[in-house]
Amino acid sequence: QVQLVESGGGSVQTGGSLRLSCAASGYTYRRYCMGWFRQAPGKEREGVAAIYTGGVNTYYSDSVKGRFTISQDNAKNTLYLQMNSLKPEDTAMYYCAASSTPCSPRLVATYNSWGQGTQVTVSS
Repeated sequence: QVQLVESGGGSVQTGGSLRLSCAASGYTYRRYCMGWFRQAPGKEREGVAAIYTGGVNTYYSDSVKGRFTISQDNAKNTLYLQMNSLKPEDTAMYYCAASSTPCSPRLVATYNSWGQGTQVTVSS
């Protein structure tokens, strides 16, 4: 099992930027998918972005495509999410997740390790 710790959340105004980080520790030998999910109050957790197949492929939800960028630093065992042009509808708790088995990058159920989350609030 891998341990994941997110950081970098905060409060920004519309149009602002934040960079989320997710530090991984523990058994990090093989991770099929690494992803970012978010959950707003009263809504289901949704996939935002993921990186998979050894970092070759990325996935972005339509709502963040062109504004968010996922990346990873394998030497630091850290996953990042650069969020630009933030909108109020991006307000949510953001979670980092990892899968040690073959996965579908945007499906919650295929991830087996989760961080505690970091809050992102975007005001208009």
